[in-house]
Amino acid sequence: MPSSLPPSFFIYILRCSDNSLYVVHSANLQERVKAHNVGKTAAWTACRRPIVLVYSEQAENEQEAIRRELQLKRWMHAKKQALIEGDLAQLKTLAKRRVR
Repeated sequence: MPSSLPPSFFIYILRCSDNSLYVVHSANLQERVKAHNVGKTAAWTACRRPIVLVYSEQAENEQEAIRRELQLKRWMHAKKQALIEGDLAQLKTLAKRRVR
């Protein structure tokens, strides 16, 4: 019996073996993380395995997931790290900085 619930979308951050952070979205978080770890997804993560899921959040729909993914991709590494650590004070400090 098909589910009547709309699909869920997730925005997530992966930490690669070289300490780089990879931001992406998916409707199936656990399967995508598995696929990243066996090298069946993005070339970026395929050559930087193993990867570890370090952050995820749920979005209301795919458009919202894409919007949030693009927002996080623009953030510097330090700001993403503050988000991962749940350091709201550091997030606020980094949000005030403007790089020109």
